[in-house]
Amino acid sequence: MTSPIRPFIVILAALPLAACMQDSSTTREADIRAPQARVVGEPVNCVAVNRIDSTDVHDDYTIDFEMLGDTVYRNTLPNRCAGLGFEERFGYDLRGTTQLCSNDIIRVLDSDGRQVGTCGLGQFVPVEIVGAR
Repeated sequence: MTSPIRPFIVILAALPLAACMQDSSTTREADIRAPQARVVGEPVNCVAVNRIDSTDVHDDYTIDFEMLGDTVYRNTLPNRCAGLGFEERFGYDLRGTTQLCSNDIIRVLDSDGRQVGTCGLGQFVPVEIVGAR
C-alpha cells in the first residue's frame, strides 16, 4: 500500500531546488561587470600565448584577452570563478604547448601569488568593446 504523503514530499523537495536554479542565473547576470561588446567574428578554441598583449579581468565570469594587433578575445567562463573578479589575476600551465585553450584550467592568484582557486575557460570570442577608442 502506498502512502499518499510521499508524492507531496517529493514535490516539496523539488521546490527549493528549482528556486536555487532560478536564483543562480539571476545572480550571474547581476554579477557580470564586463563592458558591452559586439561580436566581430567566429569563436575560437585556442589563442597563441605569444600573441597575448594583456588581459583584463572584469568579474568572476569574464576575461578580455587583448592580443598584439588590437584584436580582443572575450572569454566568458562557463561557471563562476570565485575570487577572480576580486583578485584580478590568474596563471596557467601550458604543458608543452604554445596555446591557451577553452579546455584549459586557470589558477586564480592572490596578491602574494598564492593559488586561491581554479576555473575552466570558455571559448575565445573576438569582440569590439562598445564605446572603446
